[in-house]
Amino acid sequence: MKSINILKSTSRIGASMLLLATVGCTNLDEELYDRITSGNFLQTREDVTRDFLRAFEHSYWSIQGGNTFMLQENSSDEIMTPNRQGDWFDGGQFQRVHYHTWTPNDGFTADPWNALYGGVTLATNSLEDLQGIKDPSKFDMTQAELDGMIAELRTLRAWLNIRLLDFYRNIVIVTKVKGETTGGPQVTPQEAFAFIEQELKESLPKLPTVQSLGANAVGRWTQGGAVSLLVRLYLNSKVYTGTDRFADCAKLCQEMIDGKYGTYALESRWDAPFDYNNATSKETVFGFPGSFGLTHWQYDGGMYFWMLPNLAPSYFGFTDFGNANPKYAMQPGLDVDGKEYPHALGKPFVKFQKYPDDVRLKKYKNLGNSKREGMFLHGYLTYTNSAGKPDTVRGFKGPYALYFRDQVGKFLDAKPGTPIAEKTSNMNNADNNSGIFPVKYPFYPSDDLNKIASAYAEIRFAEIYYSLAECKYRAGDKAGAAALLNAVRKRNYPAGSPSLYKADGSQLTDQEMLDEWGREFLVEGRRRTDMIRWGVFNKGTWWDKTADADNHTEIFPIGQTVLNSSPQLKQNPGY
Repeated sequence: MKSINILKSTSRIGASMLLLATVGCTNLDEELYDRITSGNFLQTREDVTRDFLRAFEHSYWSIQGGNTFMLQENSSDEIMTPNRQGDWFDGGQFQRVHYHTWTPNDGFTADPWNALYGGVTLATNSLEDLQGIKDPSKFDMTQAELDGMIAELRTLRAWLNIRLLDFYRNIVIVTKVKGETTGGPQVTPQEAFAFIEQELKESLPKLPTVQSLGANAVGRWTQGGAVSLLVRLYLNSKVYTGTDRFADCAKLCQEMIDGKYGTYALESRWDAPFDYNNATSKETVFGFPGSFGLTHWQYDGGMYFWMLPNLAPSYFGFTDFGNANPKYAMQPGLDVDGKEYPHALGKPFVKFQKYPDDVRLKKYKNLGNSKREGMFLHGYLTYTNSAGKPDTVRGFKGPYALYFRDQVGKFLDAKPGTPIAEKTSNMNNADNNSGIFPVKYPFYPSDDLNKIASAYAEIRFAEIYYSLAECKYRAGDKAGAAALLNAVRKRNYPAGSPSLYKADGSQLTDQEMLDEWGREFLVEGRRRTDMIRWGVFNKGTWWDKTADADNHTEIFPIGQTVLNSSPQLKQNPGY
């Protein structure tokens, strides 16, 4: 199969979509049509390639667009968007997400539906075009190449559908869009699950392997990527359908580790899967290519760039995007007096500190030559200001230096350890000192050639290890689970560290398993899903969050604007 460089091709997607409206007949004697079809749009191999790629850019955007990231993280025990002295109150919407008190009238309940179905529609439209090609040789293509493109689009659509199933359960299966004027009916979660499973299984043998694609593998759905989606589907099957599929999940995980669907490997450094060259990392099973000059959605304000405090770009030496705005921070583990909260859930920074030799605990610092250390912004952040003088990061609400702490309250200019009179710590009473900020993807300085060059690693090989570990743990094999977790965890600690799990797995409990998922996959947009699978999303308590009255908030309501435009849809139970 001739390679397709997604990184270069996605920069032309906007142009290709414009072509959809303009390319057609150049002979004025020809019959005019009221819409463009594969018969008059697809003229060359490049046309087919552009058609194939149309859905990929939108799908990349959907990792944070449509509030998908916000809802996965802010509804969990991991991330918060508190009211910082009037900033980020936004009508209380983030508080409703935190407290699970959303309603169908909240716009964010419709946003993921629209965003994800936008991708489904684009993928389906392109599928219909490609499936309509009867003679691929006319486009300088083989049937195997065409079949591979079709398989990738079906896999991309399956990824979007899994997320729709996860958000809403009662979804619409879209297999045709051309000529359609109304939406289809909802299907049961079991039917949606079966459809997605079938799509992936049928696509699998026609997909390339990561090795067959070589340097152009990033952004392409491979056999390893499709199997990883089946792993996600089976791991959460009990939640989605009521049927346990952990054995099927374990089988596929082991086959992935054994190399049946392509050769992958874990990185030896914790930060390597997120670094500027991660597009070629053997740990990247599926990633969306990114670059400073083209697309970099994970660095958008809807995701990691606003997971930074004010003036953090000055601390990094990265000023191309202007200033940051602290929308997201980690939920606190300590009250305003520095005492650890008693609840078992949440407290993400405390969970990292449970193993104090974790190298990720270091304060994030750029080291030069496209290198960094540490994963968190905490304490004072010093830098050299535009006048060439030493300075410290300050906030929006006062001239004082900010001290970032694992606490939420009105600390203002109080020095570290100084008691404050106001003891309230909740979503409505924060300041710009409140919270620790994670930095998972690097922000290298503006003069670094590799700034904002990371691919977004949607699926990492580490996920396969953790999924298999969970399956083994649930089957009673704690030793097997510990070995798998340690295979990944060892890169987070010095050689010979006592922080690795004991070989017998005796330290593993339900809570420790969930905590470890949180440490390894912090702010990767999956925390809500993991909490639901472990049965604590509705029943658990964490900072400023009591248990829900029932479990109907396990899924989101279909937004009222969606229902208004699609009267055939029925609202989810409990709303």
